[in-house]
Amino acid sequence: MATYLVLMNWTDQGIKDFKGSPSRADDGREEMAKLGVTMKDIYWTVGPYDVVLLCEAPDDESMTAALLRIGSAGNVRTTTLRAFSRSEFDRLAARAQ
Repeated sequence: MATYLVLMNWTDQGIKDFKGSPSRADDGREEMAKLGVTMKDIYWTVGPYDVVLLCEAPDDESMTAALLRIGSAGNVRTTTLRAFSRSEFDRLAARAQ
């Protein structure tokens, strides 16, 4: 499974109901699971992003589909980073030589 960091910012709609964010996160976790994506962790943050997710997905297409589904609700905008573990990076570095 590939690992992804998802950086989220609330939209105007999302911030109006910030108290509902935990229940929306639960709903989002269920929606993502339908597409084979696992939300491993979620953090509400201070700084340039409002929420950060750590997710695992079988491929980029599954992750993208899940984020499109989440984003279509209108509460967040996302920036997604593909993350590599140490062992994954070691393999990538070896291939690059």
